[in-house]
Amino acid sequence: MKKLLKNLLVLCTTLLVGFSFLAQAHEGHDHTEKSATKSTLAISVAFDATGKLWRVSSNGEFVKVDVSTDLGQHFSKAININPIAQKIAADGEARPKIAIGPEGNIYLTWTQALAKPFSGYVWFSRSINGGKTFEAPVIVHQDRAEITHRFDALNVAANGTITVSWVDKRDLIVAKATGKPYEGAAIYYAVSSNQGASFAPEQKLADSSCECCRIAFANKPDGTVVAMWRHVFEGSERDHMIAEIPAKLGQAPIVKRATFGRWKVEGCPHHGAALAAGGEGKNWWGYHMAWFDGGNDESGKKASLFYARMDGEAWVSSPAKKFGDHSKQAGHPALLSLGDKVWLVWRETDTKDVVTKNMIMGLFSDDGGRNWGDAKVIASTLGSPADKADYPQLLAKNNQPFLVWNTLKDGLQVIALSAH
Repeated sequence: MKKLLKNLLVLCTTLLVGFSFLAQAHEGHDHTEKSATKSTLAISVAFDATGKLWRVSSNGEFVKVDVSTDLGQHFSKAININPIAQKIAADGEARPKIAIGPEGNIYLTWTQALAKPFSGYVWFSRSINGGKTFEAPVIVHQDRAEITHRFDALNVAANGTITVSWVDKRDLIVAKATGKPYEGAAIYYAVSSNQGASFAPEQKLADSSCECCRIAFANKPDGTVVAMWRHVFEGSERDHMIAEIPAKLGQAPIVKRATFGRWKVEGCPHHGAALAAGGEGKNWWGYHMAWFDGGNDESGKKASLFYARMDGEAWVSSPAKKFGDHSKQAGHPALLSLGDKVWLVWRETDTKDVVTKNMIMGLFSDDGGRNWGDAKVIASTLGSPADKADYPQLLAKNNQPFLVWNTLKDGLQVIALSAH
């Protein structure tokens, strides 16, 4: 009982500084039920080869796609992707995804929330004519049980291979039925080698993932897909795992522990990591990682964001670097790497006298993340506490980095970033 009370105290303290934790473990982590009947700020964006900015969003019932030719100042009329209304998960860590293939195809994934709490299906649709029309959506996974298939992630490699991954609870259900212990959920994935015309049967990447954190993707120069996710280690330590998606169907993945904060919490923090490849081509050396750790102190003062480099061959991380102001709810980082130049951004929120200032903070490194400049405010918006702001996204167009940020008060902002 003392241990349970201590864990609840940690969760409640973290809530006070702004992180949306839920105290019920394993089955009770969801933000989509409340947001599936209205538009949200939770969008995803991607540049195509011509410089057009494509956006996917949801009004709670339909996935919508529109496009801008002037860096987000104006968008075309949005088109509905799913022909029949669904309950779309679109809030925070769960949102529709968009990616552009090397041939110019546009790929989408999203999660449909089902009637049973915390259950869902992961859907996929594509356009092979430059966004003029989208094909009828299909469910990516063959398992159709009304269980958790949620928090989808989408990756398109340089060779056109499409990888979709998600959090899945089929193994938890089996374990419960047979009376065996099982921590968390699992990470599953499905691969398409024919530009999304079909997907191979889904495969399991790892057991015991956290239940409600986004999955981060990156690619090696040879196109290998690498996934990073929050994991439930022994003793309910919520650190991160990293693994390459196996090249062959049925091949056993090699899973490595990526972070070592040893944060113990009986619940999912809804706070996934960021991942980016380090170096390019022959100069590739591994990965940039950024993540949140709760700190294991009852006051919550040791909670922080962290950054580290990981050797992609030895799977060894550099000492973790703290960044961000936890008193301002620093969270949800994003990373972008272009050669030795690296941009790291995150959101902070400060409320004083019922006025809320949402900010996107940024760090820049010109030596592959070995050293960093001072943190700077890249974008900000003032309003009431109800004027919400989304998490930041980083994109590149012709080697020019951009911050994309969606706020309730100021709308979508697309900001060119400098190398300093």
